[in-house]
Amino acid sequence: MRFLYISLLLLVVSCKPKFTAQQIIDKSIEYSKLNEIGNATISFNFRKNHYKATRNNGTFKLVRTIKNDSVTIKDVLSNENFRRFVNDSLVELTEKDKNRYSNSVNSVHYFSVLPFGLNDKAVQKKLLEPVTIKGKEYYKIRVTFAEEGGGEDFDDVFIYWFAKDSFQVDYLAYKYHTNGGGVRFRDVKEEKIVNGIRFVDYNNYKPLDKDINFYTIDKLYEEGKLKKLSEIILNNIELN
Repeated sequence: MRFLYISLLLLVVSCKPKFTAQQIIDKSIEYSKLNEIGNATISFNFRKNHYKATRNNGTFKLVRTIKNDSVTIKDVLSNENFRRFVNDSLVELTEKDKNRYSNSVNSVHYFSVLPFGLNDKAVQKKLLEPVTIKGKEYYKIRVTFAEEGGGEDFDDVFIYWFAKDSFQVDYLAYKYHTNGGGVRFRDVKEEKIVNGIRFVDYNNYKPLDKDINFYTIDKLYEEGKLKKLSEIILNNIELN
């Protein structure tokens, strides 16, 4: 009888579904209803600026509008190029400034709809060992980018923690190399459901010691060894 019980237990454990990194991300996008934004227009305010994203079957236009007294700056990033308008007049930019402004615009739009962008062609995904954070089990996925199509910051490294019970992203971290480099970690501050689609505000942290093992930053978070820097809050979200 004891042998039968152990055999049944092993059978149950072995039959527990195992997912690939791709399957986890796909489920997260599906459960968050983010697959619907591939053909939608989203607008929101972040800090002092207004953002608008229009996506249509792979084509996109990402806009940031900055208003400063009598000056209105509109940055427009699309599949074709990046353009900056000042009071509706197109301005000439150096390649360095084009890259800097377009990366800034893309970054805000990218984070606003995570994990939607994790299925871009340049994204490389690897499933790491699962972890438990604050008593909750998570899939842990590393994301890197191919140099071709990965943008100027293709060598950045991201980690996403997907809750095993819901496939939602509760935590993310990234290691970047621009401006001297650094590490950031984010946890969910608030979840917002707009037209059935999940959007998230984050608390933004950095490690107290910059010389850390990036892949163990979740343990540093649990141990209180991260310093809160800011909050990433999307206001007035509208979706059509």
